[in-house]
Amino acid sequence: MGFSSGVSNFFYDVKIMSWDVILTLLNVVGKKHHIGDVTPEGHPGYGGYWPEFRPPQETDSRCSCPGLNALANHGIISHSGRGISFVELDRHVRATYNISSTLSSFVPHYAARMLKRSYKDDTFDLEELDLHNGIEHDASLLRLDAAFQPNQSTKHVPYIEELLAAASGKDKDGNVVITTKDLSKLLGKRRAVARAVNQEFSLKSFHKLFGCANASLLLSTFGGRVDHLQSFLLDERFPEGWESHVRQPRGLTLVNFNKLALSIEFGVREKDWKQVAQEAAAHHEVTPA
Repeated sequence: MGFSSGVSNFFYDVKIMSWDVILTLLNVVGKKHHIGDVTPEGHPGYGGYWPEFRPPQETDSRCSCPGLNALANHGIISHSGRGISFVELDRHVRATYNISSTLSSFVPHYAARMLKRSYKDDTFDLEELDLHNGIEHDASLLRLDAAFQPNQSTKHVPYIEELLAAASGKDKDGNVVITTKDLSKLLGKRRAVARAVNQEFSLKSFHKLFGCANASLLLSTFGGRVDHLQSFLLDERFPEGWESHVRQPRGLTLVNFNKLALSIEFGVREKDWKQVAQEAAAHHEVTPA
């Protein structure tokens, strides 16, 4: 059972990666979506009209990913955040954020493997995605480490405010935007401080890249715009009239997604924050070993 599942996963990965290269090339020659026409007709958000925002109730399930929480808060997936099918998530993530079919499929497939469930037949609750060191990881841009905050759906507002305040760029329309360098800088700080104050700290290379990949979505789907990210990160709510900044006809592919993530990772300088980390450790209640 395990062997056959492993072989099946291997061939799935090869198929997805191969098709993704083709989609990436088609994006180069394809005509981009016009502004205002990115979200497909018939899907929530078409024309910038998103379903009513309703904050989660105490019994609702949420996770550490603001992108998925926003889908639930707007009722695009189950508002309760429970009983969500992997197939349903694939479809709605693809349409909402203009993600390629390969990327939108790969992530829920990975989640299904992590939870040891069937992608086609099973469901999950959002909070289950926060299995520590599965997808969720230490040194997040938006959350305290799980050692300090076991409920990873809880936003750490000071981190979000620091991220928004760190924006150093402007787009062609004069909007203040977060840049690749801004994200690299803050990720370096998060890693250095977390390593110093959290004796349970762990961050494998995979999770470093996953963290950079998550950060890259703020640039690709939101253009890094601070005015839009305030609503998205603090309230997990789509701004009025918002649509994905990804305009390629085949959506954001794994190739381009990982290319941007790597550019962020290559700019991370954890050692630059050594003194800050030492000061944090001196004034912080360090978790026990």
